[in-house]
Amino acid sequence: MSDSDPVEEPDRSGPPDAAGGSDSSEPSPRPDPERARSSEEGTVRDAVERSRSGAPAVGAVVRDRFSSDEVFQRIVAVADEEITSGGRELFFSGLAAGFAISITFLLYVSLYASTDGHPILSALLYPLGFVYIIIGGYQLYTENTLPPVALTLERLASVPALLRHWLIVLAGNFAGGAVGAAVLTWGGVFDEPTAAAATSIAEHGIETAWWSLFFKAAFAGLIVAGVVWMVYASRDTISRIVVVYMAFLAIPVGNLFHVVVSFTEMLYLVFAGALSPLVGLTEFVLPVLLGNTIGGILLVTVVNYYQTSEHRLASARFEGVDRRLSVQEWVMGSAAGRSYVPLIDTGETSVPDGRYRVLVPISNPRTEAGLVELAAAVAAQHGPAVVHVAHVVQVPDVKYGTGQRDRIVAESERLLSEVTGPVEDREVDVETSTVVSHRSVEEVFEAADREDADLVVMGWGRDDQLWGSPRAEGVVEELTSRLPCDFLVLEGSELDTSRILLPTAGGPDSELSAEVARTLRSAAGSAVTLLYVAEEGEREAGEAFLEEWADDHDLADAEIVVDDSGDVERAIAREAEAHTLVLLGATERGFLARLVSESVHPAVVSGVDCSVLLAERPGNRGLFARLFGRR
Repeated sequence: MSDSDPVEEPDRSGPPDAAGGSDSSEPSPRPDPERARSSEEGTVRDAVERSRSGAPAVGAVVRDRFSSDEVFQRIVAVADEEITSGGRELFFSGLAAGFAISITFLLYVSLYASTDGHPILSALLYPLGFVYIIIGGYQLYTENTLPPVALTLERLASVPALLRHWLIVLAGNFAGGAVGAAVLTWGGVFDEPTAAAATSIAEHGIETAWWSLFFKAAFAGLIVAGVVWMVYASRDTISRIVVVYMAFLAIPVGNLFHVVVSFTEMLYLVFAGALSPLVGLTEFVLPVLLGNTIGGILLVTVVNYYQTSEHRLASARFEGVDRRLSVQEWVMGSAAGRSYVPLIDTGETSVPDGRYRVLVPISNPRTEAGLVELAAAVAAQHGPAVVHVAHVVQVPDVKYGTGQRDRIVAESERLLSEVTGPVEDREVDVETSTVVSHRSVEEVFEAADREDADLVVMGWGRDDQLWGSPRAEGVVEELTSRLPCDFLVLEGSELDTSRILLPTAGGPDSELSAEVARTLRSAAGSAVTLLYVAEEGEREAGEAFLEEWADDHDLADAEIVVDDSGDVERAIAREAEAHTLVLLGATERGFLARLVSESVHPAVVSGVDCSVLLAERPGNRGLFARLFGRR
């Protein structure tokens, strides 16, 4: 059977249309017999040659399936999104898959009991849970032995990123399976014969030898990863359902083992009091897990990877752009630089040269010119400095194709030139780059590390800013370690620096706010007001503290205001009415944690009408201290 079917094209050699055919006003040239004979011989020769090669002599060819290169490209495109998904997305998707596996166990056991253990009839509904998972797009651990591994083999994602992905998905699968097993054990779902059948099926796995489990699981891993390859090679949903059903039917029929099903079976016995959890994990689940993993990776992923051509990712890389991690980054991930390569990154890794570096990530160059001006003003106060403006385009999906990269980069460069033009006469060097990624804020942190930035100046808003991305929860991971540099985050689209309010209670983040206030006072002649909120009856102590703090930070000429109400947020809101910008230093909890962990921004921000500039400086606080304000 050939890989393609010929489709005949209609004969268009008839007389021209009467209304708009050939122009009859010009005389037709007389035919040349020699030319006609030569043309006819050439046509016949071409037809014969095509027929000899097996291709149709006439008509066009419409291919009915994807090539292996195209299948691999589709898998990598999907893996690009999967590997950059947030932990919460992955876990709950894996949780849903674990629930679906409980359906597989339920139906298998029920049919096993009603058919007296018939090897074929009892397995007819076994694939249903897997159909739900794959057609529904849920995350299943064994399915993830193909797409993320393919991305890792191409050095587009690091090994630590792959392991993180696997662990989160597997935890979600096991959690869903555990809930399902608990319901099946104690929920009265099974009658007595069905419960006995469930125990018998689960005990069969426990009684199987360790190495037999391993090799049976390896074949199951081969089947699952092969299903993924075939699903991406299919053109319609019906084909995918048939492929998934037939493939997963082979697991019970072939007496093979799937790790999430095995985990659910094992917990059923544990909850019933018939098995020790340690024995179940080490003697049953562990060999199945290893077998599924190795079978999926070695027997399918590597084989399918190396059967594709060297140009398999030409379109996924946007016409051959080099999207590869260094060997160190591939092995160590973020600890050595990056854990993932964006779809497009036109910037170059900077070589430390002693200059003060400010990174300005923007998502909409048309509305964020103020950020670039602020960054340039701050950088100019530090002597030789560089302002790097990075246009970060966060995309939930991208259509890989010819010319796509050039169009994106050209439009981005045009917009960036409009933003950077007004600050090019400042005493700082200006660099620009374009980053297109499935991620958003994560790219900012990795860029700050890679650029060895001293300061990040960025915006934050509800709609089109980077913080508004649904993937912004990935920033929580950054809170487990120190910030890469100082951060200034502007809330609001307008930047009026004429009258600045700087609330302070001391601390390193207020020092950063003071540095910015001095810069704006020097560059734009801003009037600065210092605010200290004291407890009732402590006004004099507050005034003494604020005067001393102002002298220490070269702001002795600033207006001093002490509020003894004890209510920090209301005091700031009252004073902000007469100001155009509030410079707010982070508290012990850190504003980055609040931006990410709360559904809206900090309450103090919502209580003022002017813009707010949030400042946070790297510190030694760990995750717990940052999130809960504890030392």
